[in-house]
Amino acid sequence: MNLDFSHYKKHTIETRKGTQAGFSLIELLIVMIILGLLASLVGPKMFGHLGTAKQETARAQIDLFLAALDAYRLDTDSYPNSSEGLEALVSNPGGEKWSGPYLKKGIPNDPWQNPYHYQSPGEHGEIDIYSYGKDNKPGGDKEDADVVSWE
Repeated sequence: MNLDFSHYKKHTIETRKGTQAGFSLIELLIVMIILGLLASLVGPKMFGHLGTAKQETARAQIDLFLAALDAYRLDTDSYPNSSEGLEALVSNPGGEKWSGPYLKKGIPNDPWQNPYHYQSPGEHGEIDIYSYGKDNKPGGDKEDADVVSWE
């Protein structure tokens, strides 16, 4: 008995070529182009919101400092002077009436990892607290804008 399988192999290879699953190179390139276009349209808007979020975070931290400074003032009858700074909220600068710490986790840096500025007496009120924004320089627009306690 002589079996000839050569015809069977040829037939299965030919039928498999026509029914192969997968994507062609052109289809993959089109998908990549569409994804690139979507990323270029959506990406800048998302990063723009990131800058706004950092500004809002700085405002919230300044509000937290103001509340802690008010508690400090209630205990000691005055705000810390400029040389004592915000550190007076977490460690006693030497006053007998100090009942802190007034902040649980220490003094955070601004969202751009720069220290906040504190003045007492301030130029715009009893105390001034501010961050110079992303560029760490006075003035600026958008994410570079100053975040201040008096506005």
